[in-house]
Amino acid sequence: MAEVEKRATNDFVNEKETSSSEDVPVYSANRSGSHGGVATNKLAAGEAADMYGDIATAEDYGYVNRGLKSRHIQFIALGGTIGTGLFLGIGGALATSGPLSLLLGYSFTGVAIFGMMQSLGEMATWLPLPGAIPQFCARYVDGAMGFATGWNNWYSSAITLCAEISAASLVIQYWPGADGINVAAWISIIIVLIICLNIFAVSIYGEAEFCFAAIKIVTIVGLLLLAFIVDLGGSPTHDRLGFRYWKNPGAMRLYLATAPNSGRFLGLFKTLVNAAFSYGGVENVAVAAGEAENPRKNIPKAVRRVFWRILFFYVLGSLAIGVLVPYTNDNLINGSGAAASPWVIAIQNAKIKGLPSVINAVILTSATSSANAFLYTGSRYLFALAQNGQAPRFLLKCSKSGVPYWCVMVTASISLLTYLSCGGGGAKQVFAWFQNLTTIASLFTWCSICVAYIQFHKALKAQGVDRNTLVFKSPWQPYTAWAALVFFAIIILFNGFWVFNDFNMTNFATAYVGIPIYFLLYAFWKVFKRTKFINPADADITTGKAALDEADLSWPEQVPRNIWEKIWFWIA
Repeated sequence: MAEVEKRATNDFVNEKETSSSEDVPVYSANRSGSHGGVATNKLAAGEAADMYGDIATAEDYGYVNRGLKSRHIQFIALGGTIGTGLFLGIGGALATSGPLSLLLGYSFTGVAIFGMMQSLGEMATWLPLPGAIPQFCARYVDGAMGFATGWNNWYSSAITLCAEISAASLVIQYWPGADGINVAAWISIIIVLIICLNIFAVSIYGEAEFCFAAIKIVTIVGLLLLAFIVDLGGSPTHDRLGFRYWKNPGAMRLYLATAPNSGRFLGLFKTLVNAAFSYGGVENVAVAAGEAENPRKNIPKAVRRVFWRILFFYVLGSLAIGVLVPYTNDNLINGSGAAASPWVIAIQNAKIKGLPSVINAVILTSATSSANAFLYTGSRYLFALAQNGQAPRFLLKCSKSGVPYWCVMVTASISLLTYLSCGGGGAKQVFAWFQNLTTIASLFTWCSICVAYIQFHKALKAQGVDRNTLVFKSPWQPYTAWAALVFFAIIILFNGFWVFNDFNMTNFATAYVGIPIYFLLYAFWKVFKRTKFINPADADITTGKAALDEADLSWPEQVPRNIWEKIWFWIA
């Protein structure tokens, strides 16, 4: 079944080659030098030949490099896609629903995200492919689902790229020096910067994300400590806040309804949608698996750290701003850019001078970092689609340094939509529109991961693979995947409930357009290629695995020479 699907999908790209090698997707390999003593030339030949059919075809197109080191992967997992959602968007959720609803909403969504990431981590460790997610869907579920998921993920990444650039241009307006400068100038600078970070080598992207993530991690830890100090009265005002704002104006704000129970529930549910945007991109560490050194060690390590990212950054972060800022604060409701950030508002209320500009700079860095990450993941999703024969084959072309440059440039071209913020409505309106559009796409991505894992779990059982032998075995499966799937599906169906209170076609379309987009993509490939659901006994869980199994023996073991190296190896 898998081989038939591969042959069928190749018709889509109108290639005239007759070699059997075109029936097999490309896989990553490292052609240049060695990493940590690994004989990567042999690794390159093994991986490429296993996936392509022959090394000559792989050399003709090129292939991506395993240039992401352990520290790159760990820091991408911890803070790679943390952007405006945590620093700016979370303020809107607080203003709408109140501090307790915010805390519960981010916690509930975090539990579902953790379950989804455990499922993805098991699949990505078993078979760390470039782009990963659409390939898992195509191999384990249905070629049509791989097509729909791949293109959904790509447009989600491309649109989120626009959202983060739009937010960055909005944040810059915080400083008086930006007055009178057209927002298009800032948009252009950011676009050029992130293209430069992605087009030359994946190691440059990795180093940039390592630095960006380090800044975000240090900042968030510092903000949590600051929140604790300010809450206990350690600010220049010496005002002990405690949980004052949970009592007045209150812990849960009524939303759309005057009845207490209904209004509080709707407010809580509204935070789930906002939380989904903030968590968007958490799955991107698996996308990088195909370019990671020693993926069987580094990917499980990174996936396990997602728990700490959820706990410290999102759960404790939502608790911190809930005790520092009342949901009735005028800047929180009517402010724009960094002035609407609850972190900046809290620091200003505490009369701490100079720090708001520092936090604003970090927010700008975070938005740029997130845009950089989504350009990378969007290009790799496009690359994965081309590997599956579901996108034009010219997208498979890679530079000598292993970058799929056509994928990068096609994805980057979507960022030109960000210039819409220069017209009527301004950057804030465009940012809100992009945020709503990308939230549904992210939820479909997570649903697809859960469905793929459920079928992967069945395939392992049907083909006699004992899960106890896996390098990474996620707990309580497949129930964890089922629970996360139901949770995300509920949010998809009811994410736009607020539209019906005062119906507006534009708002309705923005809230729900992602649903027909996904199913139209699925139906197109289903009808066009007449694909069938894959029997778990026939699912392709082995292609590309043999070379990786052999490579596992070649990666050097990290042996710390002193206590400092031991600590560093644990961190990164």
